[in-house]
Amino acid sequence: MNDNQLLRYSRHILLPQIEYVGQEKLTQSHALVVGAGGLGSPAALYLAASGVGTLTICDFDVVDLTNLQRQVVHTTASVGINKAVSAQNTLLSINPEVNINTVCERSSEADFTKLISAADVVLDCSDNFATRYMLNKLCVQLTKPLVSGAAIGFEGQVTVYDMRSDASPCYHCLFPDNGEDTELRCANNGVFAPLVGMIGTTQAAEALKLLMGIGESLQGRLLLLDALSMEWRTIKLHKDAACSVCGI
Repeated sequence: MNDNQLLRYSRHILLPQIEYVGQEKLTQSHALVVGAGGLGSPAALYLAASGVGTLTICDFDVVDLTNLQRQVVHTTASVGINKAVSAQNTLLSINPEVNINTVCERSSEADFTKLISAADVVLDCSDNFATRYMLNKLCVQLTKPLVSGAAIGFEGQVTVYDMRSDASPCYHCLFPDNGEDTELRCANNGVFAPLVGMIGTTQAAEALKLLMGIGESLQGRLLLLDALSMEWRTIKLHKDAACSVCGI
């Protein structure tokens, strides 16, 4: 790290759990953020501000006025602009030291295979089950840690599926794909604005810990948040030996 980076990240470096070595790991790391909406916005902001060396942001959608209530990486001037590009502009204004790659088209499984292969950690900030199942399957195949978040209404959840551990469950263990269309989206159901910030920043925290190899991750634990009562609950997760994705 250069002198400017040492100053920028000094409050991290002062932490005995991080110090110079941990921050240097971040500057050499690559995080893939799938979705630059409600969850991806705060996640990407904190990953960039914290000094993750390379961020790849995937989102084929454009910024809409209705997004601005919660998708804090975008501004009113971003309306009509691709979300990945809008996020890139904001992140570089916060931290020009970070390399930001953008993927502005809808990605196929082959595309995601290449993107995940190049990343050290994957953050699932998407809003549909098809993408979640695909990312999970590929992270299992490629042995990559996956930080998964979801939020709707006043309720959110976040966990880590770290496929580097044989004991880790995967997303399919918790939510088996039965082919039913049970999509819940903010556009149709609404979402409490700070909720996605709370879940997204938790995803960022978990990703940073994984990249630095510090603390205890959420592997094997699902955090559930009820923002109306402001209550967090923890559910312990176990690998499903019969899981068709990770159990074989």
